Amino acid sequence: MPSPYRAIFAAPGTLGFSAAGLIGRLPISMVGVGILTMISEITGRYAMASALTGTLALAAAFIGPQVSRLVDQYGQRRVLRPATLICVASVAVLLAAAANGWPDWTLFVCAAVAGCVPSVGSMVRARWTVIYRDSPRELHTAYSFESVVDEVCFIFGPIIAIGLSTTWFPEAGPLIAALCLLVGVWLLTAQRATEPEPHPREEHGERTSALRSPGLQVLTATFVATGAIFGSIDVSTLAFAEEQGHKSAASLVLAVWAFGSCLAGIVFGLLHLKGKSERRWVLGVCAMAVSMIPLLLAGNLPFLAVALFVSGLAIAPTMITTMALIEAHVPRAKLTEGMTWISTGLAVGVAVGSSVTGLVIDASGARSGYVVSISSGVAAAAVAFAGYRRLSKPAQGEEPATDGDGDSKAAQQGDRVA
Repeated sequence: MPSPYRAIFAAPGTLGFSAAGLIGRLPISMVGVGILTMISEITGRYAMASALTGTLALAAAFIGPQVSRLVDQYGQRRVLRPATLICVASVAVLLAAAANGWPDWTLFVCAAVAGCVPSVGSMVRARWTVIYRDSPRELHTAYSFESVVDEVCFIFGPIIAIGLSTTWFPEAGPLIAALCLLVGVWLLTAQRATEPEPHPREEHGERTSALRSPGLQVLTATFVATGAIFGSIDVSTLAFAEEQGHKSAASLVLAVWAFGSCLAGIVFGLLHLKGKSERRWVLGVCAMAVSMIPLLLAGNLPFLAVALFVSGLAIAPTMITTMALIEAHVPRAKLTEGMTWISTGLAVGVAVGSSVTGLVIDASGARSGYVVSISSGVAAAAVAFAGYRRLSKPAQGEEPATDGDGDSKAAQQGDRVA
């Protein structure tokens, strides 16, 4: 591991909570595809399976920020453990309902309740922020490392879930995912020394949502469109691979996409570029939009894999810069909630993008699905440009997660680190 990455683990407890976060984060990419595979294996009803995964994604999108808001108020241990038990219990009942042929409504109720799954990635990033709040270079590297971990989860998580459900027994994928969540959260919350200090409501008066921040509104809206990019590419690539007669190769092609992002995240963590973070973020969003164009020109799977690899290079750097901007525009007492809103935007966008893409593909073929990807990229870039001035202004109101006077902290970090 390059020395900048070794350096961030010099602080006590960092290796422990990062490892726990890896285990607890795997279910993010395993549960949905695991349920999809399970239902299709048991019943063969793909429409039902897609509806269930969509219900889970939307429930997590709306419940997740509320869980994170409680974490900011009462601490990670007090909130995450009960929330995780509820989520795991709901998944267990869902598995029993599917295996025993219970009425469909029971599956949807369980999927909705399972939406209280904690945003483990936000919890881990909040710990890094506490440790390196006054060390921008190390914090930048830590955010880069976490983005790489995200991509590793999205490379291997679906492969593990699908493999378990198709070679062992149908319920194996979501079952192992639920166990990973339980173990990861318990290990993470057992490490009290690095847990961020809670900010009870009575200390700050009546609290409002972190989404009241104009900067966070811009970031979240942009990532709704970005999520639509991700959702449309997943569905379009699966359909394109099926048209080419190699449906099973879709997972490998998508893994190449995630690998591109992973590689870019590693390199980005080693750089110390100058310039404003807001400007770099807008450029990253625009790069994602432009990189969608070659997908529409792909005539075979190898070409598509290369095009997706190139498009993946813009993802992790943009995500890393996003975390720095959240830190600048969200009050310290609401940091975990603020980070979770980005995941919420992505989840909503994925649900909408995959649904619209499915309709487009049914009407016009697999390749036309990438038109949705391009349109979503254009929408993301438009929102980013329209909201640039909001991001350039210093955060107002409560104390931001990082200090700064005059210029925004994001701008200060841009002058000091990449």
